[in-house]
Amino acid sequence: MKLWVGLGNPGPKYAGNRHNIGWMAVERIAADHGFAPWRAKFQGAFCEGTLGGEKVLLLKPETFMNLSGQSVGEAMRFYKLTPADVTVFHDELDLAPGKVRLKEGGGHAGHNGLRSIHQHIGEAYARVRLGIGHPGHKDRVASYVLSDFAKAEQEWLDDVLRGISDGAPDLAAGDGPKFLNAIARRTAPARPAKAAATKPEAKPEAKAEPDARSALQKLVDRFR
Repeated sequence: MKLWVGLGNPGPKYAGNRHNIGWMAVERIAADHGFAPWRAKFQGAFCEGTLGGEKVLLLKPETFMNLSGQSVGEAMRFYKLTPADVTVFHDELDLAPGKVRLKEGGGHAGHNGLRSIHQHIGEAYARVRLGIGHPGHKDRVASYVLSDFAKAEQEWLDDVLRGISDGAPDLAAGDGPKFLNAIARRTAPARPAKAAATKPEAKPEAKAEPDARSALQKLVDRFR
């Protein structure tokens, strides 16, 4: 049994924020793979389903980002899970928009949601780091993550979410590389093979015109 947690903030005000890309990811998985309806549980929204024969629990903490660990800890205790059973989907400032990376354990890098989870269950859980890019200066980070994705970003965002959904069964099976490959197929599809270079057609050789001179004329021309 796996517990997958999407980080974000509750309410329509935050629904389209960059900080809520973790919520968007688990919502897409639930919608595409026939999970049970979302219901209120564990201080959040919760649903269950199966991916590749593996039971997966999806959780969106509704405690606001900086208290996410309360919700995660409660769900873990109820199902008697360990941190190794938990994967957290979250926004990542240190990755370019559209880039996705997997990480096992480690620090929280100042992310308030991860910091709270560290406090409640420790650091030995997996993360799916969803790149949103950096605004360029630390003073702009708060307003940046709490602003909506721009219209120009919607295409790559949709590609990433589709790729995550495509690869979800591989992630549930513990095959991280296949999961990342599924995302790459959406975000960087293979380029069509180049058409074989064709050689330019050879120009037909010009045929020599028949010599209409008389024998005497040829002889005269020879000695000019």
